Amino acid sequence: MTQVSTSSQAAMSQQERSLLKRVAGASAIGTAAEYYDFFAYGTAAVLFFGQLFFPSSDPLVSTLAAFATYAVGFLARPLGGIVFGHIGDKVGRKKALVITILIVGLGTFCIGLLPTYEKIGFWAPVLLILIRVLQGFGVGGEQAGAVLMTAEYSRPERRGFFASWVQIGAPLGFLLPSALFAVLNSQLSAEQMLAWGWRIPFLISLLLVIIGLFIRLRIDESPVFAEIRKTKAVESRPVIEVIRRYPGIIVKGVCAKLIEACAFAMFTVIVLAFGKANHLSASVLLDTMIVAVILEIISIPLMGKLSDKVGRRPVYMAGTLLLVIGIVPFFLVLKQDTFWMTQIAMILALTFGHSMCYAPQASYFPELFPTRIRCSGIALIWQIGSLIGSGVLGLVAVKILQATGGDYHGLAIYMIVLGIISFIGLMLMPETAPGVRGSEYHSWGEKR
Repeated sequence: MTQVSTSSQAAMSQQERSLLKRVAGASAIGTAAEYYDFFAYGTAAVLFFGQLFFPSSDPLVSTLAAFATYAVGFLARPLGGIVFGHIGDKVGRKKALVITILIVGLGTFCIGLLPTYEKIGFWAPVLLILIRVLQGFGVGGEQAGAVLMTAEYSRPERRGFFASWVQIGAPLGFLLPSALFAVLNSQLSAEQMLAWGWRIPFLISLLLVIIGLFIRLRIDESPVFAEIRKTKAVESRPVIEVIRRYPGIIVKGVCAKLIEACAFAMFTVIVLAFGKANHLSASVLLDTMIVAVILEIISIPLMGKLSDKVGRRPVYMAGTLLLVIGIVPFFLVLKQDTFWMTQIAMILALTFGHSMCYAPQASYFPELFPTRIRCSGIALIWQIGSLIGSGVLGLVAVKILQATGGDYHGLAIYMIVLGIISFIGLMLMPETAPGVRGSEYHSWGEKR
């Protein structure tokens, strides 16, 4: 009898792991689609969009305009977070995820079909801006729902590890368009890339959408949400309720998000504009960046697992300190324009600094709120923090470089200030990891 019971438990455990892998995969593919757009646009903005959609006699002015359009998408994210947070808390996490991946993915595909300024003049940048706004709206609901599904399927004691697998979508979303642009640049001439080659990464994104949609339609609703829906405990106005009950947590959570949002944009997109302004080797920057991001695919689940052992806050705070202390040396090393020194700098910044902040978020932010308003709470933290950390940076970074003649001090100060704010926010936040000494929470969003 005992043997049968043990075998049954083992079978259930195996079934549970299989289900969790499928849910994590479905969530990660959406994150990958979102970051695919993020990096495809960021790379194209540096290399092509200034000339194609914002022609000017000054190349830096054209790049500035292209990056401003990139940042416009962030303005719509908080609104998307509110709308899809409401849908996620009222209707279900799964339905919100299906809608958002369609909006984000189809928007990326449509950019690949856009006529340029040379063809339709003023309407080319107008259409580009409209698509970016629509994508930002979709992304606003995508991120919260993606991490939430996996977190709610995970066991409390291993939630940091399993939920962090969703975050692997970010480096994967970076590698795919980066690899495509690298291959295309090696096979096509500069004239061909400018004429039509730049469109290919955007058009191919449709495959990612189809795969992601197929996987997401095959998963069930979050069991935690399904349970509260049975008891009719779903909050009728989740956004209003989460703001009324948890204003302090939202503000501190936004502060915590700032450094991570800033770091990934800085080290993977803005750094290309910095390299261009300082005549650094683009191949050195891209090659070292790709290696660091590949290594981050390994480090993210390791940092998630570490957060289960020592707590979400210590891992997150250590990453924040590493980014703040390392930002000036990072730029000084980049200016040497040598492969191995740049590679070490990229690994410290991305593989360690960013992953230590990014991995714990997938479990930390969901653990701050009760189930009925959790999606709305995460969406507000994630999207307001991303708007300030990444969106504003996209607006001001190239302008800072233009005003300072390519000097790094303005960018470094920006990150240091955000890092200090994040560190203070984290100091004031509670520890939520179940079983970790000092944790103030014993279950989802409920204090001891």
